[in-house]
Amino acid sequence: MSQFFQIHTETPQPRLIKQAVEIIQKGGVVVYPTDCAYAIACHLGDKKAVDRIKQIRQLDDKHHLTLVCEDLSQIASYAKVDNEAYRILKSHTPGAYTFILKASKEVPKKLLHPKKKTIGLRVPDNAIALALLKELGEPMLSSSLILPNEEFPLTDPYDIRQTLEHSLDLIIDGG
Repeated sequence: MSQFFQIHTETPQPRLIKQAVEIIQKGGVVVYPTDCAYAIACHLGDKKAVDRIKQIRQLDDKHHLTLVCEDLSQIASYAKVDNEAYRILKSHTPGAYTFILKASKEVPKKLLHPKKKTIGLRVPDNAIALALLKELGEPMLSSSLILPNEEFPLTDPYDIRQTLEHSLDLIIDGG
């Protein structure tokens, strides 16, 4: 059974953010709000948590998760960013865009597209997501919360709780 945190959208409560990050660091799978919908995430290096996300979403190994980063400097640690890419990133982040870039050596090989050596990266425009990333100090692996046979992501935390309560460690209600 998952925990359910109600976190203030504009000014996230530090105590709850810290507890959420502890769950992530211990291998937890969490649902959190982003700037466009709810997403599901885990710690970057936790294979079991990644497998749980893929099981919940019924994703195969060809579907790659996105690295959700706190800022441009974090993106630059995990991707090769030339001047043109930097200008585009600077003008579109934070925001509801995922950028596919050549991965740096910091990205674990199992997360890369096998032939292209690329990774999807994003900086969300959401205070809760950014507070989680700041407290964590590194990117999270994430995916939109679109369930199998559904066209759109889940948007109501109470529906998420009712549907996935036994599959998740934490659901964050962002209002």
